[in-house]
Amino acid sequence: MSGRAHGAMRHAGATRRALLAVALGFAALAAGCSGFPGSSFWSGAPPPPPAQSGTAIGTGQVKVGLILPLSASGNAGLAAQSMKNAAELALSEFNNPNLQLLVKDDGGTAPGAQQAAQQAIGEGAEIILGPLFAHSVGAAAQIARSRGVPVIAFSTDANVAANGVYLLSFLPESDVDRVVDYATSNGKRSFAALLPDNAYGSVVDAEFRQAVARKGGRVVGLEHYPADRQQMQEPVRRVAEAARQADGIFIPDTADAVTSIVQVLGASGLDRKRIQLIGTGLWDDPKIFADASLQGAWFAAPDPAGYRNFAGRYRAKFGQDPVRTATLAYDAVSLVAALVKTQGAQRFAPEILTNPSGFSGVDGIFRFRADGTNQRGLAVLRVAPGGPQAVSPAPRAFSAGT
Repeated sequence: MSGRAHGAMRHAGATRRALLAVALGFAALAAGCSGFPGSSFWSGAPPPPPAQSGTAIGTGQVKVGLILPLSASGNAGLAAQSMKNAAELALSEFNNPNLQLLVKDDGGTAPGAQQAAQQAIGEGAEIILGPLFAHSVGAAAQIARSRGVPVIAFSTDANVAANGVYLLSFLPESDVDRVVDYATSNGKRSFAALLPDNAYGSVVDAEFRQAVARKGGRVVGLEHYPADRQQMQEPVRRVAEAARQADGIFIPDTADAVTSIVQVLGASGLDRKRIQLIGTGLWDDPKIFADASLQGAWFAAPDPAGYRNFAGRYRAKFGQDPVRTATLAYDAVSLVAALVKTQGAQRFAPEILTNPSGFSGVDGIFRFRADGTNQRGLAVLRVAPGGPQAVSPAPRAFSAGT
């Protein structure tokens, strides 16, 4: 299917409703930084100004709310503007979209999100895209669910997912499951882990223990470490000792932390040639690939090709690079436009949005579960000097029963 074939359908199953598979964007598989902590784990910022009334993009008959923290300070506001641009790009690239995006600014606050949702639904929105922050998602969802309006949100906090509130974001759990599955299928049975002492680390901790247990492996040592480099040395040394009985060490953190930790592991006498280093999509960073001690390590993330393609088109239109989460807004708008074009009055019904065959976007295949979380088709990549190399490609379709 060509990259521009937005909304193309394939059907399966004679005894149940046809299963939908919409091709979004220009690439079948994609990129990036899966597991990026993103909005839900960013540090707090001063209270932003009150939410603004918003603007509209497009002139179609079907109205869709897009709620973003456009007036929030710092990285949140920058990300919101990039995501708004990506939504505009998606609309411009879709063939005759019958959509009008009602763009609302929640200011990064729960009251702002509640007000934005009320405004969008009052103006006729049939579905809400966004918000970005977990607390904002919960507030907007209260309004939307009371009116029977589904939400496709961008938070990475699975706690705000629910029936009718679907998360399109990169959930850390997906990274963990994929890389543990690959490691155990390649003979790794005993694991140690070093995890950041923050919200992301807590989520990953729980999923890692469950994923290893499901595969019949064991965790021989696990420590959480603080951000301070001096204070992290003792837990790293303890794991280095425990790792003498392990054949894999899991370090799900950003490049700066991982490179520091690997230095301490080496100084503690860990035999790097004997043990496999394992990470998440946070490792998709030039600093990781430039570190000789990390060569050969594995991490889970989308295939990079789709994001590179998207970023090139974004730069051509807006003259700057997108933020990594911009693909979420692009895929959300493309998905909604395709459903409007192909699904008639039932376009946003739960059975359509939770189609087991899933959808394909910039970041590869994805599908929503009934509980609002998502499943993504990820690759496993190997760290190499020239960038990531796929050792297990991302799937092009979801297997039946998975």
